[in-house]
Amino acid sequence: MSIRIVQLGTARAAGEGLRIGTVRRPPRGVPKAEFASRDYYDVWFPNLSPSADLLAQGKAASTSVEWKKFERSFRAEMQEADASKVLDLLAAMSKTTNFSVGCYCEDESHCHRSILRQLLDERGADII
Repeated sequence: MSIRIVQLGTARAAGEGLRIGTVRRPPRGVPKAEFASRDYYDVWFPNLSPSADLLAQGKAASTSVEWKKFERSFRAEMQEADASKVLDLLAAMSKTTNFSVGCYCEDESHCHRSILRQLLDERGADII
């Protein structure tokens, strides 16, 4: 069993399981009834996305220094009680079920999901 870290809107892998959208906003121009069938997500969970202000900061980051600042700020948001408990839960669930978490960004290395990957790994999650 494991977690996959995915780009939302890409084809699902065999056995991927439930897809969780860790994004601030639903996909534009896509009817809600088609989110899952178009491989975006089955469940929208913005609790694991950066706050609106921080999201803007991350998108604007064009240097490694700016990205590191975003990463520190996002990690701080994820240390808050609710987010931290959710990450603990997902890490534990990865031992018993397949599911995925994701975001729309094409480049995972410049996306909050790369940080989610690290945070889940630090909690002992099984990650593909």
